[in-house]
Amino acid sequence: MSRKIIGAAFISLDGVVQAPGGPGEDESGGFAHGGWLEPVGDEAVYNQIDALFAEDFDLLLGRRTYEIFASFWPFQPPDNPIAAKFAKADKYVLTASDMPLDWQTSHRLADLGALSQLKAQDGRDLIIQGSSTLYPQLLERGLLDRLILMIAPVMLGPGKRLFGDGTPARTMKLVEQRTGAGGCLIASYEPAGPLKTGTFETQPPSSLELARREQVKAGTW
Repeated sequence: MSRKIIGAAFISLDGVVQAPGGPGEDESGGFAHGGWLEPVGDEAVYNQIDALFAEDFDLLLGRRTYEIFASFWPFQPPDNPIAAKFAKADKYVLTASDMPLDWQTSHRLADLGALSQLKAQDGRDLIIQGSSTLYPQLLERGLLDRLILMIAPVMLGPGKRLFGDGTPARTMKLVEQRTGAGGCLIASYEPAGPLKTGTFETQPPSSLELARREQVKAGTW
């Protein structure tokens, strides 16, 4: 049975995914709100994390998230359950760089072709935690099987977003949702094909509307 790729992301209401875990995690771009998840995290988030890592899994990471994880998780107490599971998992890092991968059971994937070959093989599912830059690429190639958003009731303003430039137009199907007592929302989606468009118009556009549309096209609206 081929592997599935399952993405899981902590995300604010305005779409920011940067540095949920703590101050200093990722201050690039002047981000000043590191550690925004802990004050609002509730049982919905914690139960989802438990479920996500309940079965055997491997990790799929981008370079920056790998560096964050490799400098944190191996140094946690041995009785930390997540650290123990991450140590056991194979870590696949999608990067074209020649950076050393010193964390045990770490492997380099040079490109999406290598990832496609890995996904087609029998093995444990690949879980993405963080690594926001992977999502546009995975969606474009049809490699993402499930997306789990753990949405926190906060607004962060500027910061790294899950779906930035290069995200392809797609339709997603909601397959599960839960809400925690603290207001966190867990929403799980699976790809449902190309984006479809339609219209609510029941009459031809007026001359004023046609003129407005021409302004939009000309960049003068």
